[in-house]
Amino acid sequence: MLSIIRGSLEFILNIYKERALVLALSVDDFRQQYLGSYLGLLWALFRPLLFVATIWLVFSVGFKRVGSDHVPFLLYLVCGYAPWVYFADCVTGGMNAVVNNRHLVKKVDFRVSILPLVKIISSFFLHLIFLIIIASIAIYKGYYPTVYWLQLPFYLFCIFLITLGLGWFTGAIRVFTKDMSQVVSVILQTGFWITPIFWQVSSVPEKYRVFLYINPMVYIVEGYRNTFIYNKWFFADINALLFFLVFALIFLLIGVVTFKKLRPHFAEVL
Repeated sequence: MLSIIRGSLEFILNIYKERALVLALSVDDFRQQYLGSYLGLLWALFRPLLFVATIWLVFSVGFKRVGSDHVPFLLYLVCGYAPWVYFADCVTGGMNAVVNNRHLVKKVDFRVSILPLVKIISSFFLHLIFLIIIASIAIYKGYYPTVYWLQLPFYLFCIFLITLGLGWFTGAIRVFTKDMSQVVSVILQTGFWITPIFWQVSSVPEKYRVFLYINPMVYIVEGYRNTFIYNKWFFADINALLFFLVFALIFLLIGVVTFKKLRPHFAEVL
């Protein structure tokens, strides 16, 4: 076990040494994905914002729901939906990072393990725009910046941690089977509905709430709301924090081990 952990740390350290290349590739990927056409970035923003607007209209106007615990429902909704969109983009991008860059995989001197990380950083640039939108809505609704906003980088790190492990794991498996795409798609669809994006954790009976945290995005979504709305520190619920960190580190370890084991065979399959 110690040898696995030692090897994993060495694996991550070697990637850190490539940080300049990772940033350059991330910027290039963002440009190709969103700036390759006149409306590329606008379309990337339009689709999730349209969904938010639809849900807001249905629950605020159609069902006359104005908020959650006297919180404006629009702010409650975007605080949950924005981190979910970032998470889903990172997972999907990380899963396809290797197969979509076959030309790089076959280069002997290229560190393929950075590819899922490139997709995570590339998606982060778009997420920054959503963070600005959240902050704007919060201020407009009377929730002005507080010291609690300073904990936002922690929750961003949480998303980074969980998606990096998932990216390495799913990205490595995806090389050998297309079924991984279907599996991830089903998990993301199911995960969306069991994550409190437009419903409240308090609506679940207390004796069952512990099962919600099997879904790591519950902690992150609630963390965004604690940051922008409820003014609670990330360590307020220490049990949820520890559960998330253990879950994330296990997935990170599984991702590293899986990627390292399957990496020598990528070029043969691709």
